Amino acid sequence: MKEGKSIMKSKKVSIASLLVALGIVYGDIGTSPLYVMNSILSTNKGQVSTDLVLGGISLVIWTLTLQTTIKYVILTLKADNNGEGGIFSLYTLVRKRAKWAIVPAVIGGASLLADGIITPPVTVTSSVEGLQMIFPLSLNMILIIVVSILILLFSFQNCGTMKIGKLFGPIMFLWFSMLAILGISQIINNPQIIKAINPYYGIKLLIENPKSTYILGAVFLCTTGAEALYSDLGHCGRKNIYYTWFFVKVCLILNYLGQGAWLMLREGDVVINNPFFLIMPKWFIVPGVIIATIAAIIASQALISGAFSLISEAIKLNLFPRLLIKYPNEQKGQIYIPVINFTLGIGCILLVLYFKKSENMEAAYGLAITVTMLMTTLLLSQYEKYNNKKTTRSVLVLIVFGIIELSFLYANLSKFFRGGYITVLIGFIIMFVMYSWIYGLKIKERYNHFTKLSKYTDKFKSIIEDKTLPLYSTHLVYLTQTSTRGYIEDNILYSIFNKSPKRAKYYWFVNVRVTDEPYTMSYKVHTIIPNQIFKIEFELGFKVNQTVNIFLREVIEELISTEELKITLKEYMIDNNLEKNVGDFKFVLLEENLSNESNLSKWDSFIIGFKILIKKITVSPAKRFGIDTSIVEVEKVPIIIGKRKKVKLTRIK
Repeated sequence: MKEGKSIMKSKKVSIASLLVALGIVYGDIGTSPLYVMNSILSTNKGQVSTDLVLGGISLVIWTLTLQTTIKYVILTLKADNNGEGGIFSLYTLVRKRAKWAIVPAVIGGASLLADGIITPPVTVTSSVEGLQMIFPLSLNMILIIVVSILILLFSFQNCGTMKIGKLFGPIMFLWFSMLAILGISQIINNPQIIKAINPYYGIKLLIENPKSTYILGAVFLCTTGAEALYSDLGHCGRKNIYYTWFFVKVCLILNYLGQGAWLMLREGDVVINNPFFLIMPKWFIVPGVIIATIAAIIASQALISGAFSLISEAIKLNLFPRLLIKYPNEQKGQIYIPVINFTLGIGCILLVLYFKKSENMEAAYGLAITVTMLMTTLLLSQYEKYNNKKTTRSVLVLIVFGIIELSFLYANLSKFFRGGYITVLIGFIIMFVMYSWIYGLKIKERYNHFTKLSKYTDKFKSIIEDKTLPLYSTHLVYLTQTSTRGYIEDNILYSIFNKSPKRAKYYWFVNVRVTDEPYTMSYKVHTIIPNQIFKIEFELGFKVNQTVNIFLREVIEELISTEELKITLKEYMIDNNLEKNVGDFKFVLLEENLSNESNLSKWDSFIIGFKILIKKITVSPAKRFGIDTSIVEVEKVPIIIGKRKKVKLTRIK
C-alpha cells in the first residue's frame, strides 16, 4: 500500500463543481435569512424601528464580512490538512507542537455536535411556518408536518446521499437566486436601506439600545454555518468555496436588505409573521415555502453528514468511543453511523416537541457554536505561529477574532435560560464521554506492560513444534496497541502460552497507528523469526476505513511474492494461485475487564469502569476493523492497573 493523496487538493473548478459546493457547503448559513431578521425583531417584541432595522442589518453584513469572509474563507480555509478541513483536521496539524491543543479540539468538536442538533428543527420549522401565511394551520398541524419531514430525513440516511446529493446544487442555486430576486424587489421600493452597509448604524445600535446584548445574540445566527465552510473543505476544494461564497454572500445581503426595506416602510408597526415570507408576493408564498422547506432539508442533510464525518474522524484519532461505521455506496467520504443517526433523529424530534415554535428555538440556537468558533480561533492562531511561522498574524488572529467571538459568547449567554442550557448540557455530555475515553487510555498507557518479542523466540519455536497441541490456526493474529518495534503486551503472551496454548504456523502482531494526514495507507514489517513471527505496523490516515483483515491479506500476498514468507500449497487446494491460498486465519481479540485487584483512585477507577462500559455498548473491535466475525475469538482478560493490593491470610493449624 502506498501513501494516499487527497483527491480534494487539486479539485478543479467547473460549473458542476461549483454547483456541488453550493449544495454541500451553504445549507446552514444559506437558510439563515429564514430566521435572523425575525429573531432581531423579537428583541423589540416585533415592533419595527428604523434604528433597529438599519443597525441590525448593518451588524449582519459586517458579521458576514469579518467572521465568515475574513476568518473562515480567507484565513481558515488555507489551514488544510492535505485538502481536508474541520476542527479535528486543524488539531492534527498543530498537536505535535501544542500538546494542549487536544483541549480546544474536544471542546470545539463537542460544542459543534451539540449546537448542530438544533439546526434541523429550527430551519425546517421556520420554513414550514410560512404556510400559515396562506392556510389557517394549527400549531399541532405544523408540528406534525415538521416531525414527519425529520423522520423521513433520518430514515433515508442509511441509503447514502450520492443520488439525491446531485440535486442539491441546482436547488440551492434556485434558493439563492430567489433570495436575491426577493431582496431586490423590495430594495427598489425603499433604496434608503442601502445605508445599512455603513458600520456606523450597527455600532450606534449596540451603544444606544438597552437590549444590545440580545440583538447581538440574534445577529450571530447569520454566521452559525461558517464552521461548515471549513468542515466541507475536503468535499469541495478551496477554490470552489472561494468562488461560490462571493455569489452566496451577495444573495444573502440582498435578501437581508430587502427584508429591511420592507420593514422600514412600516415604522412603528408590530410585525407578527416572519418578514422573510412577508416580502413575497401572495401568489408566490406556496412555491416559496416549498423551496424554503427543501433548502431547510438540504441544510439538515449537510448537518447530519457533517456529524458523521466529525465523529468518524474523532474515532480514528482515539478521541471518541468506537462506533459502527457503514459505507452506503462506493463514493469516497459517504459514511453512515447508525447510533449517531438515531441519536440525532430522536434529539431533533424531542427539541421540536419541546420548543414547538421556531422563535423559541432561535432563543436557544447559537450558544454552543460560539464556543466552537472560539476553539477554532485558538487552534488557528497556533497554526499561524507554528506551521506558517507568522507570529504577528497569530497574535492578530487571537486578539481580533477572540474579541469578536467573546462578544458573541457574552451575548449568547443570555440564551442560556431560554433554552440554551439544553445544547450546553448535550455538549457537556459529549465532552465527558470524550474525556473519559481519552483519559481512560492514558491511565492504561501509564500502567501497561510490554515485552520484547525476541526474548520469547525459544518459547515460540517450542510451541510451534509441539505436536501434542492441536493446530489452532495457520495464521494467528493479535491486535497490539504499541507501535514500538518488536514489543507487544504481556497479556497477549499470556494468552498464547498460558491461558490456552495456541499453536499456529505463523504469528502476526498487528498495530494500527492513525496519522495526521487524512489518506495515508502504508505499513512496515518487522520479522521476529523468519517465516514464523511478524509484527506489522499500519499507518492509516484518519479518513481511511480500517479494514485490517483485507490489509493484512494484501501484506501477506506481497511477502509471499518477495519470498519473505514461504507457504507450501496443499495438493487438495482447488486454486493453484499461491498468493490467494494463504491459509486460514484466526483473530484473537482480548476483551478487558477491570480486576478487583486494581489499586486506583476513586476517580480513575470510575473513569476506567465507565470506559469499559462504553466499550461493551459500542462496536466490537472485530466490526471496527472490518474483520469477519467467523474467524474471531474473543478472550476476556482481567486488567490489573496500579499496584496489586496485598492480601494477608492467617493460617489456622
